[in-house]
Amino acid sequence: MLEIIRITNSYLWSLPMPLIILGTHIYFTIYLKGIQKKVCKAIKLSVTPDQNAKGDISSFATLTSTLAATLGTGNIVGISTAVALGGPGAIFWCWITGVFGMATTYAECYLGVLYRKETTDGTYIGGPMYALEYGLNKKWLAVLFCIFTLIASYGVGCSTQARSITETMNRLWNFPITIVGIVVAILVGLVIVGGVKSIGNICSKLVPAMAFLYLLGCFIIIFINRSYILPAFVLILRSAFVSTNLPAAVTGGFIGSTIGTATRYGIARGLFTNEAGLGSTAIAAAGAKTSHPSRQALISMSATFWDTVVMCLITGIVIITNILKNPASVQGYSFTELTTAAFDSIPYIGSTMLGISLVAFAIATLIGWSYFGEKAVEYLFGKSGINTYRICYIVMIFVGSIMSLNLVWELTDLVNAFMAIPSTFCLFALRKKITTH
Repeated sequence: MLEIIRITNSYLWSLPMPLIILGTHIYFTIYLKGIQKKVCKAIKLSVTPDQNAKGDISSFATLTSTLAATLGTGNIVGISTAVALGGPGAIFWCWITGVFGMATTYAECYLGVLYRKETTDGTYIGGPMYALEYGLNKKWLAVLFCIFTLIASYGVGCSTQARSITETMNRLWNFPITIVGIVVAILVGLVIVGGVKSIGNICSKLVPAMAFLYLLGCFIIIFINRSYILPAFVLILRSAFVSTNLPAAVTGGFIGSTIGTATRYGIARGLFTNEAGLGSTAIAAAGAKTSHPSRQALISMSATFWDTVVMCLITGIVIITNILKNPASVQGYSFTELTTAAFDSIPYIGSTMLGISLVAFAIATLIGWSYFGEKAVEYLFGKSGINTYRICYIVMIFVGSIMSLNLVWELTDLVNAFMAIPSTFCLFALRKKITTH
């Protein structure tokens, strides 16, 4: 099964999906007249209360919930695999998906709020499925999107994160994988049972703390490797457009790429981490307390900025500067552990800092993605299906914690492609409904 999925992904992500994703990002950048230039305003709005707003949770809580779902192993493990499989140039293409993806995030979140509905208990629900049904009258496509979202919640939102937690805690502190999986499932279960307000409260506290700890470690490494910052940028840019390999001393020369592989893994991992074009961010935006779709769309757009434009780029610089300074230092590490190798260069506390950050990131993503899955289930089966979904999600945390990591990553790429297709179709079909005012 792994080989079949890998072959399918190699086709989808070799040309079709990069064209669809990048094409959508560039189109909406032009259509919305460079909405990215308003990122400073978006950041300011995220911490400014909105008067006369309707919704379930504050815009800041919505932003942190979105970041909880997107700031995860994609920023650590995902960038590591992108570099290992696609070469240094993959970092450039990942960063590009963030810069241009901000426009796509704005567009999908605008529609998410515009077509959201108030339920009988006073809560709000929205996302691409409601835009597809009420904006385009294509309920069948809305159902299909929800099915893909539900599958993705068990993959990108659950299995990849759970496996990263158990692997990290086993490697660093020798905790038994099975025990860690059970404990994480229980802890996350206690949070998601509390619903959207519980999720928002936890995320608004967890996300800033975990981001600070991780960035602190990154800046320490960059300072240590400061003389290699410029060469790292040069190598990343050159590798994005020219087939290249890093020094052969780097774990037997396994890091290298053609332009095609750099593009494929860079865009795939960029999409995995910021989810621009998948429609998941729009589901979170629909629950925000906001007085206008444009306001919340701007705030949600800043999540892509923080996640990919900032965090993924910093991770990439950390990895490449470490390899350039100490090529032999990554010997013995797998392709998912290049970030670990870099953090190990911080004496005494490096591995612990990364371990705590990775676990916190992954738990936050588990919590955030459970909300996306809940809303897909609510659309398909009504509120009566939510409790069953939560039970299955908690069980899947444990199952994912012991799955093959290669299978999990390949499944993630496949499901991301299936989500992106109806979501991007919806954006183009309803583009005239989107404004920047």
